[in-house]
Order: sequence, then C-alpha cells, then structure tokens
Amino acid sequence: MKLSQFLQATRSVFLESLKAYAVLLKILLPALIAVKVLQELGVLHIIGSILAPVMSLTGLPAELGIVWATTLLTNMFSGIVVFVGIAGELSLSVEQVTVLGTLMLVGHSIPVEGAIAKRAGVPWRVTIALRVGGALFLGMILHFIYGQFNLLQKPATIVWSMTARDDTLKSWMLGQFEALIVIYFVLLSLLFLLNILRFFGLERAIHIGLVPVLRLLGIGRAAANVTVIGVTLGLSYGAGLLIRDFDEGNMSHRDAFLALCFLNLLHSVIEDTLVIMALGADLSGILWARIIFAVVLVAVLARVWKFPGQHSQV
Repeated sequence: MKLSQFLQATRSVFLESLKAYAVLLKILLPALIAVKVLQELGVLHIIGSILAPVMSLTGLPAELGIVWATTLLTNMFSGIVVFVGIAGELSLSVEQVTVLGTLMLVGHSIPVEGAIAKRAGVPWRVTIALRVGGALFLGMILHFIYGQFNLLQKPATIVWSMTARDDTLKSWMLGQFEALIVIYFVLLSLLFLLNILRFFGLERAIHIGLVPVLRLLGIGRAAANVTVIGVTLGLSYGAGLLIRDFDEGNMSHRDAFLALCFLNLLHSVIEDTLVIMALGADLSGILWARIIFAVVLVAVLARVWKFPGQHSQV
C-alpha cells in the first residue's frame, strides 16, 4: 500500500469514528445526566424497595433489592459498591451470589444502554422485558436447578473490595468525562481493527465461522462484526458500529433488531464476567447459563417476532 493510500485510509477511519461517536454522544449525555438526577432524588431506594419482594423468586434476600436497583439504573460497579457494603451483614451461599451476579450481568445500565438500543431500533418495552424480565427468568431457572440438585450451597467467599469513592458532583463529572474519552478511543481502535481485518481478508473468515450461530439466531451476515465486538467488549461499542451500519443502509432492520436483542442479554463477556467472579459467583451461571439463555431466547424471538417487509440475509 502506498503512503498516500495509507494516509487516505487513516483519514477515512478518523472521520468514520467521529461520525459514529457523535451519534453515541447524543444518546449517552442525556442518559447519564438523567441517571444522576434520579440517583440524587433517591429513586434508587424507591425501586430497591419495590424489587425487594421480587428477589425471593430467585432465592435472594430482600436486602439485595437495592443492589439490583442500583445496578439497573447506574452500572455494575455502583451495584458492586452497594453489595460489598451490605454483604457482610448477610450469610450468602455461592448459589445466591451467582444468581445475583447473573441478574446484574443481564440487567444493568438500563437508561444508557436502553437509549442506545432504542436508537438502533429496539423499543424500550423490548429492552426492559429482555434485561429485567429476562434476568429474573434466568435467575429463577438457576435457583430451581441449583436447589433441585443441591449445587453451590456452600458459603460464598467474596474477594472483591473497593475503596471509598468521592461522591461530589465534580468527581462524578470527571469520571463520566474520562469514561466518554475511553469510549471514543476504543471505538477508534475497533474501526482500525475492522479495516485491518478487511484488508487481509480475515473479516470474511470471521463471517463464515459465525454463519452457523447467526443462522440459529436468525441474524444476517451483515451483523457478524458488530455482534462479536458487542459480545466481547460491550454493548456501547458494538451498538455504536451497528448504528453506523444501519444508518448507512448496510444492515436490515431485522438484523439490527435481533443483534441488539442478543447484545442486550450477552455483552462484555470477558471483563464483566471476571468482575462478577470476584464477588464469589460461579461460571456455570454468570457465563455458560447466560450464553445458552441468550442464544435460545433470541433464536425463539427471531422466529416469532414479525418484521413486515424485512428479510434476513443469513
């Protein structure tokens, strides 16, 4: 490749990254501010008290309702802070920590990630049903299986610890700014990686390898890259690229919808799974059961959800 071609390709990637990032910022900034307002108004505690009776369905004590409420409206790390603060007062089994971890992995950051999914064509009601309803359903299944076969009943050992955080507005704004900067550079790196894969012909190999799984899920090949990125790195990154492809007409509404539904249930499997493992959770629930649940649910959804005038390219 000539130097001029390389510079042109690099410029193109930078412009593409700025375009995709601008779309994400329009979604993320209002959502982050709204979450902060809700947090300051005490809405988290209200939702926690509402969730308390529901926790018993998954074999969890009512006190953990505030943990999941915090996770649903903010993020997993905020939920972990709350959990670590009250876990010492509870006598939890490995099963209970695993079930709670599964709830947190499936149902978290609803305002932010739900807004991203909405931009890509997934209605709020679907996101909430998948993230909250799906998490509860999976938690109930795990509780039933673990109880029936007397699995993971030993006391949990929590190895996660966190230092106290500065909760001032200035600290919050600085933290959000740093997170948004990181998101841009990760997005930029992903675009460079995708172009490198395309240049060496590896992108096609990835597509071919994913065809059987995508076919089972009813997702077309156009969504292969963004699905892999979202599953491994996180919904925000995968959805950012998915929105770009959808806006440019490179992906059908059906494929975008199903890919986002799948990513709603299963994303950031490496980092998030390791974080929850540090709480004392077992991989059988927080990883393997989550993968099976996501594949089965989206495969069913692909066959029952109606997409007028849309056809998958699987």
